[in-house]
Amino acid sequence: MRIIVLGGDGYLGWPTAMYLSARDHEVAVLDNFSKRGWEAELNAEPLIPINSLRHRVRAWKEVTGRHLSLFVGDLCEYDFVRDVLREFQPEAIVHFGEQPSAPFSMIDQPRCIMTQVNNITGTLNILWAMREHAPAAHLVKLGTMGEYGTPNIDIEEGFIQIEHHGRKDLLPYPKQPGSFYHLSKVHDSHNITFACKVWKLRSTDLHQGVVYGVATDETELDERLATSFHYDEVFGTALNRFCVQAIAGIPLTVYGKGGQTRGFLNIRDTLRCVELSILNPPQAGEYRAFNQFTQMFSILDLAETVQNQAQKFGFRTAIKHLPNPRVEAEEHYYNPRHQKLLDLGLQPHLLSDVLVDSMLVTIRDHAHRIRREVILPRVKWDGTSEAAVKTYVSVS
Repeated sequence: MRIIVLGGDGYLGWPTAMYLSARDHEVAVLDNFSKRGWEAELNAEPLIPINSLRHRVRAWKEVTGRHLSLFVGDLCEYDFVRDVLREFQPEAIVHFGEQPSAPFSMIDQPRCIMTQVNNITGTLNILWAMREHAPAAHLVKLGTMGEYGTPNIDIEEGFIQIEHHGRKDLLPYPKQPGSFYHLSKVHDSHNITFACKVWKLRSTDLHQGVVYGVATDETELDERLATSFHYDEVFGTALNRFCVQAIAGIPLTVYGKGGQTRGFLNIRDTLRCVELSILNPPQAGEYRAFNQFTQMFSILDLAETVQNQAQKFGFRTAIKHLPNPRVEAEEHYYNPRHQKLLDLGLQPHLLSDVLVDSMLVTIRDHAHRIRREVILPRVKWDGTSEAAVKTYVSVS
């Protein structure tokens, strides 16, 4: 199958491209490297040194004999997107090509606007280019569980049966996003739903939980094929931060009470979920949503798990509660459904399977690159982040 991976230089995009290529698909990667620019802007480099995408594409060819096509350009430039789809004629489009960080979108007005313009415009350009040059292609779009928020009822997979005044209908599940980044994903979902309806396109919206892990079968073939690992407050995750803090001997910083509960999955499961979606496409005109996670943890659960595993690994650390810079419920009901990918054959990896043998070992081996000054939160949801972030950038 001909598959193009948008955002192919990223944490998920690069491993996905290799994974699909290794399974005999004809794969292209596309990126404009803006994420690297944002990292440089905030002095937030990955813990593991990452080669350029061109270098990694060449290394993949040397190691496996498999070819990846490379397109360099901006999804916000319609002529470029149209020309790529016309040239490559994809049967599936895996869309990771967006600004991926909630904290980044909350730093200040320019980054908020950039996040929404970048993400929404890029997705709209893809939809229009599909209509024109790849109407039978399947768009596999990276959404987020953060679109739903934390409602006091069970979260369904994309749609919910509603009865109102004696009538019933299947309607999109109500969205309560928690940042301007998550809002951009909601707008994407609405735009994709509409395009599928009026142009008979087909799309799978992967409402993904928090992804963890640094190793896949393909990254382990050669150190030049590594993917990125962030632990800073903007592009890192709480779990990544806790693991780095444990190795560095820094108290694990839990925001607020720590009862915030989310879905999590291993990076290997992310790759498999994308593959299962591609191999089981929707019908023309169909928009569907899969909730993509395998386990649920509260932030405090994560901190205690990392603390216990790190201690077994020889690293002792404490847990410290910080004032929460975000506006979010710190104690809440959370019961999202996630059956559809399991029904397609997903066999989950568990956090306990990889925390020590993969993540903590990798962090220990790169401990000399840990920069303590980028870990503590400076981005606040109340709109007062700008001065703190400028200070953070200038001293890093």
